[in-house]
Amino acid sequence: MASKNENKGTMAFADTIRHYLEKRAESDALFAVKFANPSKSVEDCATFIINEVKKSGCNGFTDDEIFGMATHFYEEDEIEVGNPINCKVVVNHTVELTEEEKEQARQDAIERLRQEEMAKLRKPIQPKKATEKKTQDVQPSLFDF
Repeated sequence: MASKNENKGTMAFADTIRHYLEKRAESDALFAVKFANPSKSVEDCATFIINEVKKSGCNGFTDDEIFGMATHFYEEDEIEVGNPINCKVVVNHTVELTEEEKEQARQDAIERLRQEEMAKLRKPIQPKKATEKKTQDVQPSLFDF
């Protein structure tokens, strides 16, 4: 099962794709017809893109490359979506956190700090080892005679 953050990243990815496709459909009547295809969904489009990315072996893509794959998905009548892949998708756009998520992150950070400080207090204090004084050979000075 994917963690909350992974789902949030994947949801942000699908939302970014959806937003791009809706904008494109508004300005391109021919694409709008393809985008309205009831047998296709943005979730399937995201799965298709993730599978294409995996096949490529690359980890980073430009927005245009990803949006090109999304457009291709809708323009092709017969296209293999592939199986959903459990992965983490990183979107280089800002992901807004809810107030509850912000408060939870704050509480988690406070708890981690508290645990770190408690660990420091529980750790026995090691006395510092006295450094051995090395006897230096002092050369007599002519003025010492």
